[in-house]
Amino acid sequence: MEVKARLKNYRISSRKARLVADQVRGKGVEDALTILQLSTKSFAKPLAKLIRSALASAEEKNERDRAGIDVDNLVVDTITVDEGASMWRIRARAQGRAAWIQRRTSHVSVVLAEH
Repeated sequence: MEVKARLKNYRISSRKARLVADQVRGKGVEDALTILQLSTKSFAKPLAKLIRSALASAEEKNERDRAGIDVDNLVVDTITVDEGASMWRIRARAQGRAAWIQRRTSHVSVVLAEH
């Protein structure tokens, strides 16, 4: 049995988000939440919230469907961090010029599975 959760259009570049996601991929849910709690990266809090959301979905699915999911044995099976839409902004530069700035977003998908 597996449970999915998604986070779309989060305002962080996918490259920075992948650094945090790689740390918890394949770990148990409790271990992953501990690692994210101790992490200094800015994406650690939103990723921990997403994992807790998937965990709550597993508990709800277990109660509703009597699916037989053992919540204590859930593992972060896969985490994918994909690029989202980019917002383009303009920054003023010297002598009346302008420079384009790209504000990147990410789509994050987490799958929890029993181990």
